[in-house]
Amino acid sequence: MKPSNRISDDYQSENFNRDERYEIAAKRVKRIKGFYVHLLVYILVNIFIIAANSMNNSNNDPLFWSWQTFSTAFFWGIGLVVHSLSVFGKNLFFSSNWEEKKIQEFMDKDKSQKWE
Repeated sequence: MKPSNRISDDYQSENFNRDERYEIAAKRVKRIKGFYVHLLVYILVNIFIIAANSMNNSNNDPLFWSWQTFSTAFFWGIGLVVHSLSVFGKNLFFSSNWEEKKIQEFMDKDKSQKWE
């Protein structure tokens, strides 16, 4: 895997030149910006949905507090949390060099097997 294709926190290491570090940092900024746009759209759409439901239900109708009113916010919120983890959190399942370790593991395994 080329270092320029990785988006990682170690872009300041000695292995990357200035252009590669800039490219990685620019990609990271785009991902962060994408998350904030997603968050803004989430807030605006859900405010609209909840406001529209509250205007349709007058006099504190119990239907306002039903599952349908908040289901979009709930499920979309789960997606938003996953998006935030992918942007700001560490990789929970695969570390930044997981692929390289796995490739090396397979190469070592193949080297130890004799194909006679």
